[in-house]
Parts: sequence; structure tokens; C-alpha cells
Amino acid sequence: MENRYFHPESLMMSHGYKPALSEGAIKCPIFQTSTFVFNSAEEGKAFFEVAYGQREKEPNEELGLIYSRLNNPDLQILEERLCLWDGADDCAVFESGMSAISTVMLEFLRPGDVLLYSKPVYGGTDHFINKVLPQYGIRGIGFTSNQTAEEVIKEIKSKGLAEQLKMVYVETPANPTNALFDLEACRKIADTFSHEDKEVVVCVDNTYMGPLWQHPLKHGADLLVYSATKYIGGHSDLIAGAVLGRAKHMKRVRTLRTFLGNMAGPWTGWLLMRSLETLKVRMTQQADNAVKVADFLANHPKVEKVYYLGHLTPGTSQHTIFKKQLFSAGAMLSFDIKGGEKEAFKFLNSLKLIKLAVSLGSTESLAEHPSTMTHSDVSAEDKLSIGITDKLIRISVGVEHYSDIIWDIEQALEKS
Repeated sequence: MENRYFHPESLMMSHGYKPALSEGAIKCPIFQTSTFVFNSAEEGKAFFEVAYGQREKEPNEELGLIYSRLNNPDLQILEERLCLWDGADDCAVFESGMSAISTVMLEFLRPGDVLLYSKPVYGGTDHFINKVLPQYGIRGIGFTSNQTAEEVIKEIKSKGLAEQLKMVYVETPANPTNALFDLEACRKIADTFSHEDKEVVVCVDNTYMGPLWQHPLKHGADLLVYSATKYIGGHSDLIAGAVLGRAKHMKRVRTLRTFLGNMAGPWTGWLLMRSLETLKVRMTQQADNAVKVADFLANHPKVEKVYYLGHLTPGTSQHTIFKKQLFSAGAMLSFDIKGGEKEAFKFLNSLKLIKLAVSLGSTESLAEHPSTMTHSDVSAEDKLSIGITDKLIRISVGVEHYSDIIWDIEQALEKS
């Protein structure tokens, strides 16, 4: 019988792990160690030569275990498994999503460079781009889903920034409005300003879709970042981030991670491996629940508008992007409640099952107020232009029974 190609959800149980190397344990143990013993001085020398890029690996040579800041079995196996979902060459796991995002930006941007970024982005990312990077002489220029690639290209050229542009950073779907960005158009922008002596890198934050519902590397991205706290972890019990992508870009990311020392620890790696085993089951249930929740909200008299990918109008540019890039409408939705902050707060304070908390992608349903919470630091001008208003509420749909989620939303709306 021929060898079968197994699907990622099947390989999450065993890929990259050899029980014989761990006393036959069916699950990878937690390698809670800082350093690893070499069999000989010659072996230690060889490991360091590869680790520090003094030579390339020989055919069939593996990078040996040295020190848990460089590599650890729990992280190594986890990273190999994450690559399967997105079709990435390599992966690096970090201590948080912001750690992953900031490392990528610090590696590929230098003083005088320009970062082109989609708006809106997660509040922490917005703060890093607009408050931290300028201190290093790096400028961020935002663009919205309403702008075409040609319009963005024209703007960059008109501002005389063609040579300064070094990265296109895209969060799609956008947090918290679910706005979609065409990744092929972003690739076109990057290629327009790339030449033999300068590469413009495309990096995509895929947190909202997780590894299951969108694969940006197949649509022109060089790198993608995750807050692995969210769907990958999925249980509100850890903080982690991940970067995946092409080998040549990941080599640089891994190198900077080594010297910043912001890798995740073995316990986090072990927990994430455990979470990956149920990732498809969890995310599928969450997406199924979200359809019913969004439909309910769309028909409620106290709801002005629902921001849900499953409700996009066929024939619109957003729907076209959705059909091209995504496998699901996901489990994130936002809605405008009639009124403003007072009504939004009353709704949030009246919830009984859904938890009032930030974060997303966990087994429990979560609700929050972006304008005063996750995106409170976004400028008033940007909030106005991208629809982050006082009446906007964001919901991360969990795995509870959908009728219970809807009941909770209904009773809270009645009190708002």
C-alpha cells in the first residue's frame, strides 16, 4: 500500500516527535532544561558553527541541541507542526504576539525606513508603529481597505518615499472591524518598490483567522505573525506568539530572536502542542456558532450594523477578497449598538455567560469595547476614519452551545 499524505489535523498528534528518544512516551515530555550535554567537544563545535551561521548544514545534518535560548525540543516540534498548516519553510515561537511583531519590524526596518501598514490594526501594534518606531527614525504610513493598490503606490511616490519603503504590514481581517485587505494587491505594492538592491517585505498578521481559515503565504506574503495566545492556544491559559515564512526571511528572524532572548519557554511550547491537537475541532465549532450569533444580531432592533464576514454582499470588493483568500467567515464579529458608550457599557455589564474581557479565539465567548479597551490608544482621527466608535462592541464566539450565547446577548440587549 502506498504511503498516504496525512492532513495537518492528523499530524498534530505525532509530527516531529520520536517516542524512542523519550523512553517511549506517547506524548512529547516537557524539556524543562536550560542547557544540553554534548557527546564530545567536536560535536559542540559543529553545533555552534551551524547555529551562528559560520557554515551551512551538511546534507541530512540536524542542528543539535545547545541551549534553550537557541533551541529546545518542545519548541522545535511545535514549530515544525505549525509549519504544516500554513505551508511555511520555518517557524519561530515567541513569548507573546507583540514580541513576534516587534522582532519582525526591528529586524527588517532601520532608521530612515518607511513601514506601510493597514488600518486598523490591533491596538498594541498601532502603538508600536506610531509611538515606538518613530523614536528609532522609522515612519509608519497607514492605508485602508478602501484604497486600491494603484492609489497606495501613487501616494508613496508622490511623497517621495519610494526608496524608503521597506515593509508592507497587513492585518487581515482587521481587528476589530473585520475589514479585508487583498494580499495579492499588497504583494503588488511591495514588488513595485523592490529592486535588485532593496526588497520590500510583506508581513501579514493572521491572528483573526488562525492557521485554519487563511494561508497568507500562498497569496504573496513573505512572513506571517500570530498571537498564538488566541486560536492556536485557544484556552486563555498562556501568552505566546509565532512568526512563519520563507527560509531566507526566517533565518533573520530566528537570529534576532536568539539575541533578544524573547523565545517562548518549554512549558508554553508543550501547552501549545497540546492545543494544536484540538485546533480544527475548536475553530470549526466556533465558526459554526458565529454564523448563528451573527444572524441573530443582524435581525435585532437594537443593533445598527453587524461586522461579520459571512454577511458580505456578493459582488462587492470585500466579498471578492473573502472568496479568494478565506476558507471561513471565522468566529470574530463586531456590531454597532444603537446609542453610544452608555448603551454599549450597559450591554457589556449585563452579560451573564459571555465574559467581559479582551483577547479572542478561546473556548469561552468574550466581549469587549474596542474604543476604550484594546484600541484606546489609537488616535481619535484614525478611530473616526475606520469606524472604531463608542457604539462598537467586539465578540469572540466560543464553543458553548450557540443558543446559550444568543440568549445571553438577547437578555443583555434588552437591558441596554
